[in-house]
Amino acid sequence: MSVGVFDLFTVGIGPSSSHTVGPMRAAAAFVRALGDVGALDRVATLQVDLYGSLAATGRGHGTMTAVLLGLEGREPEAVLPVDVESRLAAFSAGSPLLLGGVMALDYGVDDIVLHPLTILPRHSNGMKFTALDDAGNPVHADTYFSVGGGFIVREGEEESAVAELETSKTTLPHPFTTSAELLAHCAATGQNFSGVMLSNELLQRNSAEIRSGLLHLRDVMAECKNSSLQRSGLLPGGLLVRRRAPGWHARLQQEDPDRDPRFWQEWVNLVALAVNEENASGGRVVTAPTNGAAGIIPAVMFYATHYTDGMATASQQEKDDVVVKFLLAAGAVGVLYKEQASISGAEVGCQGEVGSASSMAAAGLAEVMGGTPEQVENAAEIAMEHNLGLTCDPIGGLVQIPCIERNAIAAAKAINAAKMALWGDGQHRVSLDQVIVTMRETGRDMSSKYKETAMGGLAVNVVEC
Repeated sequence: MSVGVFDLFTVGIGPSSSHTVGPMRAAAAFVRALGDVGALDRVATLQVDLYGSLAATGRGHGTMTAVLLGLEGREPEAVLPVDVESRLAAFSAGSPLLLGGVMALDYGVDDIVLHPLTILPRHSNGMKFTALDDAGNPVHADTYFSVGGGFIVREGEEESAVAELETSKTTLPHPFTTSAELLAHCAATGQNFSGVMLSNELLQRNSAEIRSGLLHLRDVMAECKNSSLQRSGLLPGGLLVRRRAPGWHARLQQEDPDRDPRFWQEWVNLVALAVNEENASGGRVVTAPTNGAAGIIPAVMFYATHYTDGMATASQQEKDDVVVKFLLAAGAVGVLYKEQASISGAEVGCQGEVGSASSMAAAGLAEVMGGTPEQVENAAEIAMEHNLGLTCDPIGGLVQIPCIERNAIAAAKAINAAKMALWGDGQHRVSLDQVIVTMRETGRDMSSKYKETAMGGLAVNVVEC
């Protein structure tokens, strides 16, 4: 099976999919490898090296603590924020690292070696794990890359992984890596984007499992928003960023108790801000397709289930149907970005995170509003075309400024893109494939200062405190 909707949308913890979720997965994978080769009980100490963007912004993104949690065998899908807080408090109090959950080692955050100016050939988010015995001899070593959206790749497996992916595509009923191929499948089958995506997903799960899985993702998104609305005060990290979502929510409840359509944008902004404030707090989020862009799809999906035709009086089952279709269509477009370009801010800048999420959300909304496949493709294209060149320059290496507001802006942009596409006939001059290739090339040409290193842009022109 190639990249699917449940690969693009996964449950994890904040603040970053590539800098928190990916490193935790990589560390956990390394520990599993130690067990597989029978070396776990021979480990006396560790050496962990972080390279490039992981090292440059790792402290603000919680990378080092995520690595420690992964080395203890924890996985981002299962670990809860309360467990994270408990273990981090224990580390701060001097508790040893429990390698694989069983081997006590005197190893902590300060032992991790940072190489912010060294970029490994495969990707700027590189990390190397080495386990050493009592004599200081390596018993096992692996290098991993966090390539965006929580996806990880182990060095030496890239070519075989690509070959395996290409082979799996031949087994799909409707394999596609470009929007042209996706549109061709739609034309041949009479299905829309979500229908084609559903047909491919059925290779791994039955329809009931797919539906329940997507609705579970919707529920986690809602829990994330609701958790954020219960918090108050400042976001962690030292920037003194004030949480706005709770106050905005209280004001909206007063000014718009009956959900007047005039306030749609205020509610969309609220959902995006709430999700990303929770992400910045290290809360439980859905990568959509990344943590840094996690608020866009929930915000646009909120619009789809509250402000599109018929939703005001729709049953819960009808709203659930909209959610399933929305996420499948958005996932189909996400596949295109993952296959042809990147969703990693460290690789292509924020156009790969917020830009791809905005494009995916625009496609999902256009489809549930009745768009043809050509109009859905147009909506995705419009949204990305006007995110081209978007830099990733987080102040202090924290996923707060400009990231939180950027999600709200991109959500509104996705809604506008869908509406523009639906007012057309699907025929347009620039294709989604052309825009995706342009995004990839723009990211390649972009200075590393603007790719999640906190070495350029707002990160250097705004005083942190």
